[in-house]
Amino acid sequence: MATPPALFTVKVDCLACDQKFHTSRVRPSFKRAVKRDADFCLHYKDPSTNPDFYVVRVCPYCGFAFTENFEKKLVVKNMGKVQEKVTRNWKYRDYGTERSMQDALFVYKLALYCGQLTDQKPRVMAGLLHHIAWLYRYLEDEEQEKRFLEYALNEYVRVYETEKNPVDNAKLLYLIGELNRRLKRYHEAVRYFTRVINDRSIMDSGIISLCREQWAVTRQDMEAEKIGEPPEEEPV
Repeated sequence: MATPPALFTVKVDCLACDQKFHTSRVRPSFKRAVKRDADFCLHYKDPSTNPDFYVVRVCPYCGFAFTENFEKKLVVKNMGKVQEKVTRNWKYRDYGTERSMQDALFVYKLALYCGQLTDQKPRVMAGLLHHIAWLYRYLEDEEQEKRFLEYALNEYVRVYETEKNPVDNAKLLYLIGELNRRLKRYHEAVRYFTRVINDRSIMDSGIISLCREQWAVTRQDMEAEKIGEPPEEEPV
C-alpha cells in the first residue's frame, strides 16, 4: 500500500527482536488542529491526519508494539514474556502505512499490553491509557472513554506518588485535577487545581491559568448538577 502524501516513513529498530522496520509519521504541514480539550486532546480538521494515530510503533515481524518512551532495558529483561504472550501468537502484519481509527485503537491496546508485560513506568502507561480514552472520545463512546480516563487517572496519581521529582509536576497535578473533573469527582478536582494555584514554587503561568479556568468550570459543574457545596471563592 502506498503511503499517502500526508505521511512520511522513518526506519526504526524493534526493541524486542532488533529487526528494522518502517513506521509512518504525519508531516507537520498536515497537523491542522481545530480544537483542544482541557485535558490536551486535540481534534483535527481531517481525522485521517491525526498524528496520535502514529505514535505507536508495531514490529511487523514479532508483534511488539512500543513508543519512543519505552525503556529498552525493561523490554530485554522481560523478553520471555513478550515471546510467549505476543510473538508466539503473531502473524506478520504491517502497520507502517495509513491507519484507520480501528487500527489506532488496536495498536495502542497492543502497546498497552506490551507495556504491562515489560513493566514500563507509570508515566508511559498513563500516556497510553489517556490516548486510548481520547480515541474513544473521537468515537463518542462515553462509557469506554470514562473507563480509560479512570485507568489513566490512577496511573497519573502513581506517577505523582512514586516519582521523587516528577517532570512537569504542575502539568501532572493539573491533569489529575482535570481527569477527576471529567469523572465528576469535583471536590478532588478542586483540591488539585487549588494545590497548583497556591504553590508558590510553581512558576508555569500557563498551567496556573488553566487551573484557574478549570476551577471555575468545576464550580459551574457542581452548581449545575447540584453535587455538594461548590467552593465559595477562587483561590488566591
